Amino acid sequence: MTNWIHLFWLTLGAGLAMVLGALIAMLENISNRWLKSEVRHTIIAFGGGILIAAVSLVLIPEGIRNLPLLSVCIYFGLGGLTFMLLDTYLEKHKEDISQLAAMLLDFIPEVVALGALYLLDTNFAYLLCLLIILQNIPEGFNAYRELRENFRYKGSTIIFTFCLMSLIGPVAGLSGYFFLSKLPEVISGIMLFSSGGILYLIFQDIAPKAKLKYHRAPTLGAVMGFLFGMISKMLIINI
Repeated sequence: MTNWIHLFWLTLGAGLAMVLGALIAMLENISNRWLKSEVRHTIIAFGGGILIAAVSLVLIPEGIRNLPLLSVCIYFGLGGLTFMLLDTYLEKHKEDISQLAAMLLDFIPEVVALGALYLLDTNFAYLLCLLIILQNIPEGFNAYRELRENFRYKGSTIIFTFCLMSLIGPVAGLSGYFFLSKLPEVISGIMLFSSGGILYLIFQDIAPKAKLKYHRAPTLGAVMGFLFGMISKMLIINI
């Protein structure tokens, strides 16, 4: 199997993890309303912890590697500013897609990096793909719940949309493979821009939603999500 075909299936699998998370959310049926509420808040917090880990352990370290300080500040700040403006626009129009936006902001730069690095270190590419898959499952779960609650979309409509979104994986991965593997500065800029946007969304939207009065499990979920990211990063380093 040629490299690019192999990469196609890897990145498609990473994208389909979003669909798997959405299917779990669609099938979830916990009878006790209190338990259901705490489980859902814990998953939101876990996803937030994973996002923070992805930013601090993957996106930013890789992003600052190939850029001078001024460029790092510009790309990172521009990401946060862009999503502040987007969030302001969506709030005025009564739309809340913070979970969906964070999922895509996390997924796209990582899968671009996966494609660009595939030829350089296949083992790293495999483990990075596994990390993306495990990140996308809780993020897909949270994004599904967000769309169901805020927009009242049918479950089947959301699943179909996520299936289409999974195609972003091969497109972004093969773009990194064919066009960006020799442009590390561009990849770094994408990672830093995404990092700024993700951090804005975490502290503006995701973290407040994770808090549940009188319960501590959701907050611990954020810690466990970050720990999960740390373990994944250490496995990548030790390959």
